[in-house]
Amino acid sequence: MNKQIIFNLPVKDLDKSKAFFSALGFSFNPQVSNENAAFMVIADDSIHAMLTTEAFFKTLIDKPVVQAKEANEVVICLSCESREEVDSLIAKAVAAGGRTPHPPEDHGFMYDQGFEDLDGHLWNLVWTAPQA
Repeated sequence: MNKQIIFNLPVKDLDKSKAFFSALGFSFNPQVSNENAAFMVIADDSIHAMLTTEAFFKTLIDKPVVQAKEANEVVICLSCESREEVDSLIAKAVAAGGRTPHPPEDHGFMYDQGFEDLDGHLWNLVWTAPQA
């Protein structure tokens, strides 16, 4: 079995978060989803997120849930196939209600921009030139 990345994200409104990420082109596996959590497929067979209601997320930890609109512990970084894919996903995120915390950064060999989802989680999208 190949290694997979599966991370849990607490969300305030599961249905709104599912709609937001669906607008970005991510899908959900209903076999491992319910009213408390939705299994989001980011990259087939390798990267997934479990969007969980805050109430359910609290059952998984013994500390308070960080309010991502107030403080961040992590920035989720995803690689993209091209600059155009970065721009396209950012545009979709903004159209679905997200925001961009900074303008795109073009380093020649690398291009990136981030977005904040509905709950304040930060996502950074990066394209790197093949020769880099």
